[in-house]
Amino acid sequence: MKKRKFLLKIFVFLCFFICILFSGLYFFIKLSPKLDLKKTNNIIIYDKDDNIFFKGNGDKEWISLKSIDKDLINATIATEDKRFYGHNGFDYARIIKSFFNNLVSGGIVEGASTITQQYARNLYLTFDRTYKRKFKEAYLALKMEINYSKDEILEGYLNTINYGNGVFGIENASHYYFNKSASNLSLAEASMLAGIPKYPQEYSPINNEASAKKRQKQILKNMVDVGYISMEQANKAYDEKLVYYGKKETLNMSTLMYYKDAVIDELYDLNVLPKDYLESNNIKIYTNLDLKAQEELEKAVINNMNDDSDIQISSVMIENSTGKIIALTGGKDYEKSQFNRVTSSKRQVGSTIKPFLYYAALENGFTPSSSFLSTNTSFNLGNEIYTPSNFADIYPNRKIPMILALAYSDNIYALKTNMFLGDNVFVDTLKKVGIDYVENNVSLPLGTSEIGIKDLTSGYSVIANEGTKNKPYLIRKVISSNNNELYTNKEEGKKVLNSDITYILSNLLTNCYDYRLVDYNEPTCLSIKPKLTKTYGVKSGSTDTDSLVIGFSKDYTLGVWAGYDDNRKLLPSDTKYARNIWADTLENYLRDKEDEWYKKPENVTAVLVNPLNGKIATNASKRKKFIYYIKGTEPKEKDNEKSTD
Repeated sequence: MKKRKFLLKIFVFLCFFICILFSGLYFFIKLSPKLDLKKTNNIIIYDKDDNIFFKGNGDKEWISLKSIDKDLINATIATEDKRFYGHNGFDYARIIKSFFNNLVSGGIVEGASTITQQYARNLYLTFDRTYKRKFKEAYLALKMEINYSKDEILEGYLNTINYGNGVFGIENASHYYFNKSASNLSLAEASMLAGIPKYPQEYSPINNEASAKKRQKQILKNMVDVGYISMEQANKAYDEKLVYYGKKETLNMSTLMYYKDAVIDELYDLNVLPKDYLESNNIKIYTNLDLKAQEELEKAVINNMNDDSDIQISSVMIENSTGKIIALTGGKDYEKSQFNRVTSSKRQVGSTIKPFLYYAALENGFTPSSSFLSTNTSFNLGNEIYTPSNFADIYPNRKIPMILALAYSDNIYALKTNMFLGDNVFVDTLKKVGIDYVENNVSLPLGTSEIGIKDLTSGYSVIANEGTKNKPYLIRKVISSNNNELYTNKEEGKKVLNSDITYILSNLLTNCYDYRLVDYNEPTCLSIKPKLTKTYGVKSGSTDTDSLVIGFSKDYTLGVWAGYDDNRKLLPSDTKYARNIWADTLENYLRDKEDEWYKKPENVTAVLVNPLNGKIATNASKRKKFIYYIKGTEPKEKDNEKSTD
């Protein structure tokens, strides 16, 4: 009896404590500044010419709740939160039910978020899973419920929710999918749209109509169960043939949203906004986006990649003299995959890492004519034997110069070069250009370390910028709604590489598509030579799972990766994608620009050599090409006709 009384007292105390806590929280929220739902997280993003390309959580066109088709409202409530008008922001019965269902299933099979909670989540542009974030969402949901009516909350939710394909807000979604206002939707159209937000990538009818129709059927059933429509109306709506519009009025580029997402990531990394600043303030972000470059990049992806394949793409384009990222794509189609492979993925880079190795070699006494024997080789590492191979097991079984080793991407030459240089010389060079997270190992010259495409492309841009390193960036400045400057990029370039050597290396990289170097093998980028009308330094690289091409003109560097997210092996036909996208993008972007290349430094001299052996060419030489050397390091030995056979 005493124990029962004690437990009763504890229960009464807890109830009293909770009531006091909620009362205090209620009055605190009532007295705190009211959220402006139309301004919260209202971010406007501009391109390099100060033209707007993104507003808020999408380019929203706000529509009042009373103007939205009633079927769309009912379909949303029946599916997302059927007790929406009866709870205080949290559906406790649904929370308990989902808890037990998830417990029984052993996984997350059912959610319990109300419309208010989802709206609170949508007010933020990041979706981390931390407890701090969850508490913040709950607090915002309660704040909205206290300060706004249910109709106001529902109106805000419908105007901000993600309807897939880079489209946010019901009015934009209605125009995108059906070319009409949300006030004029049919029951069939409304039930289709209401099903998208749960999984926009899968339930967008433009992406996957079969899945979208299954989802629509469930939406209509939900409406019947709640009593909004009859089964006869549901069947008629399901059988109605829908025609999808699928166009945006402006900037109809799928990959543009990858750039936007990267901008938001950089904004949070900069940490320049005061805590909770976006809850009540607008900001303007001015970026380096070049819409022409982005358009050419997207066109190249569309024209070269098979839309039915699972293979993915990532690419970055950088202005060499500044480090400005002027275009990028984190996948081949944002409408189908929002995962940004530029900002969130590292992959093996294959032979695209070799130019940095050869820079280190040139800096430490090598010349373009320095030679090693390239043949099937096993390396004794003390406790193991390492037996690498050249691509397709092709070997000249003779000494070859760096000129040919770089053009052919000879693995044996690269491994011998790294071993000759000794510990950390190669790694230190990578650190100089900003790739500071790889470890030295015997296979590093073959690109077995995982590197982000942005870092790798930026590293090439250091070579292209004659040794001056600029930190790659997307955001020029951030301005508050009252035009106060919150951030301006003021980073300056730093000289990290020798300009004489970068000149020599840049010219060596032009050999990767030169017919004059065809011999027992051929330069690795020779297949795209017919597309090229300008001068480029370029290098390809591949592993079983990754295909890359990184290269530059004097002014711009472009890096392209192709592969599968699940690391499956590439098909032979998959290796063409990165090369063709790289060539098409740069050629089309630079079409109206002059072909500029670098001015030869005073300490560098040109020597006519046979590029197949690196020796001074004679009248008898079958191959002749000007190769550049630091003065005093020119080759001394003359070529002879027999050595070229």
